[in-house]
Amino acid sequence: MQLNLKNKVVWITGASSGIGLALAEKLYIQGAKIIISARNEKQLMQLKDKLAEKENCLVLPFDLKNSSEFEKLHKQIIEKFGRCDVLINNGGFSQRSKALETSQELEREIMEVDYFAQVALAKTVIPYMIKMGGGKIVVVSSIAGKFGFYLRSSYSAAKHALQGYFESLRLEEEDNNISVLLVYPGKIKTNISLNAILSDGKKHNAIDKSFENCMTAEECADEIILAIKNNSEQIFVGRKEILMVNIRNYLPFIFKKLIRKIKRD
Repeated sequence: MQLNLKNKVVWITGASSGIGLALAEKLYIQGAKIIISARNEKQLMQLKDKLAEKENCLVLPFDLKNSSEFEKLHKQIIEKFGRCDVLINNGGFSQRSKALETSQELEREIMEVDYFAQVALAKTVIPYMIKMGGGKIVVVSSIAGKFGFYLRSSYSAAKHALQGYFESLRLEEEDNNISVLLVYPGKIKTNISLNAILSDGKKHNAIDKSFENCMTAEECADEIILAIKNNSEQIFVGRKEILMVNIRNYLPFIFKKLIRKIKRD
């Protein structure tokens, strides 16, 4: 039986653009009450201003590096809607730098935003979800969370860590009616490569050529929402690039040749 998202309260991080924005728009259309978060308050307000029933949208701008704010933000959600049924951990950033050229400071920043903040936010909402009878945590990881790739060492490490943590959490909390969906997108047409961080801490400011003919954020959002409704535990979203996961699992001798032939952008 599919989960009905009408009137469900859904908190989406990274909602100012890309997958997060597409999820927010589509969940609102399906009748969900949405909380949209990101650093860019202006873009969040632009989204809210487009909605017919603005009372069903709460704008909560914040930086994932500021985990000390999470409890206060969650209280605002409870004051507004009385509960949080679904948390979609989608915010974060990528990397475009060689491992030996990446400073320890940048490595720690990537882990803080892409791993520790995701964990901290989940731990903030789950106790109240349990009191309310259950809830769902959606973690938007990456295909890089299944195998490493050029210029993404710390990003890939953070995404691998998410898998280990949230698979364990799922087992521990399923008796409390807490479910966990892990999403592994491949190449999705978003600003992720544009905003990726170089070894000097500056933005990449370029769209990788390999992203030109990939799946749109809207198509990706449709698949994530369907997985939420179906109570799935894991999905891979993308086009032919996600076949690499199965090749790695079942044909490792072919994988090691193919991975070295892929363009290093």
